[in-house]
Amino acid sequence: MSSSSGFIDKHGLWTEDQRARSKEVTDRIAKDGVKLVRVAWSDPHGVSRAKTVTSEVFRGAMTNGYNINVATATLDASGARVFSSFTRGGGLGLEEMTGSPNLIIVPDPFTFRVLPWEPTVGWVLCDDYFTSGRPFHFSPRHVLRKQVERLNGRGLRSVVGLEVEWYLLRLADDRLTEQNLGAPGIKGRALRAYPVEPGYSFHSETSFDLMHEPIARLASAYEALDLPVRSFENEWGPGQVECTFGPADALRAADNLLLFRTATRQIMRRMGYLASFMCRPKVKGLYSSGWHLHQSLVDSAGANAFTPSESGIPLSSLGMSYLGGLLAHGIPATVFANPTVNAYRRFRANSLAPDRLAWGNDHRGVMLRILGEPGDPASRIENRLGEPSANPYLYVASQIITGLDGIDNSLDPGAPDTDPYSTDRTRLPKSLPLALDSLSQSALFRREMGDLFVNYYLALKRKEADRFAEFVAANSLDPSSDEITDWEQNEYFDFF
Repeated sequence: MSSSSGFIDKHGLWTEDQRARSKEVTDRIAKDGVKLVRVAWSDPHGVSRAKTVTSEVFRGAMTNGYNINVATATLDASGARVFSSFTRGGGLGLEEMTGSPNLIIVPDPFTFRVLPWEPTVGWVLCDDYFTSGRPFHFSPRHVLRKQVERLNGRGLRSVVGLEVEWYLLRLADDRLTEQNLGAPGIKGRALRAYPVEPGYSFHSETSFDLMHEPIARLASAYEALDLPVRSFENEWGPGQVECTFGPADALRAADNLLLFRTATRQIMRRMGYLASFMCRPKVKGLYSSGWHLHQSLVDSAGANAFTPSESGIPLSSLGMSYLGGLLAHGIPATVFANPTVNAYRRFRANSLAPDRLAWGNDHRGVMLRILGEPGDPASRIENRLGEPSANPYLYVASQIITGLDGIDNSLDPGAPDTDPYSTDRTRLPKSLPLALDSLSQSALFRREMGDLFVNYYLALKRKEADRFAEFVAANSLDPSSDEITDWEQNEYFDFF
């Protein structure tokens, strides 16, 4: 290969399909008059970070990538620096992390969109690499891609459907004040907002009509973005909305969720609303939100490998072993589905959320709800564990990791649970620190994600948990209380 090759060619970072699609993207930029492009990547929290470049610079990035600072991978949700970046090894014992170095982000042409709310602005999702061409150790998208490739090596694909709940609220403030401004490690006061409908009138058409204008705007944008959103539902809490997605391959589903959240927040903010994916905001009367992840495996012929062969059997034998893996490793996997302090109050009896490792047939009180019939190509497992602010790449990767372990070891999930809130099953962790402790002790996650990534993630999230513990102690609060704290509201309400 010529020494003058660009970064992408030099390190073989694109497939032939991506190369062909990049030409289509270049043509579209010229045809649609795109002036600026947001080159975006996922941070460890699953939040979209981006730089905005001119269309000319972007064309260069599709040959050489684009430089970014590694810093967004080293900060917690408050912007607090977690690692000693300016010491040798960057606080992680890695020479390549010394001094907060540059990474190179490489656009994935298949993710390119033109933003419908800014029609001269493009958006593309990128993968991050060291300048040597090595994949960045702590990239959530790389973590999921590795698991997808493991499946592909077995002739299988993971298909994922999403059900995500979130809150639509009207902003009470039209500007930021000094109270809303924080500093690294200290969040300013959350913006004030109020519900757009009274809530607790499940699927009320009249209540939903109060939200029609912003929802209609979102529906139009999702269609233009090619996001497979199928429905909008007025959920339980005041202004609580659930969006359901059509099924997609695992990596695309995670990409879709990242774009969905960032697009929803931006469009609503422009209309004077606040869209929050925080599990349970501190607004009177609000109910916890969840993220239900539907999943199945598809074989090389395109057939659903979870579909049972006869009636009376919930799933195929492969599907049941996969289910056994989700149950066997459900405790250490919890933190990837519930990465915030705020999420753990959701695990309570008779709440439409699970409180223990239970499974059942079409039962909404269990953690793992099975929907399967002979001949049904949509046979699947619904994991009802997650919160809507979870990092989509890590949440989906955790399911593949645990499910494959179930298949490899023919794990038996046992009998289904028909009374899940009283069954003799292991309880879910009561707090983020307990969930982190379980991950730390997981041989499976350390093997599949690597000690380096697991220890990195533990340090990142323990910093967050420690800051919450300091707030609780300083204000003489009961950390087991059901009351949402100001710390949580400030930390998560407008971050997710």
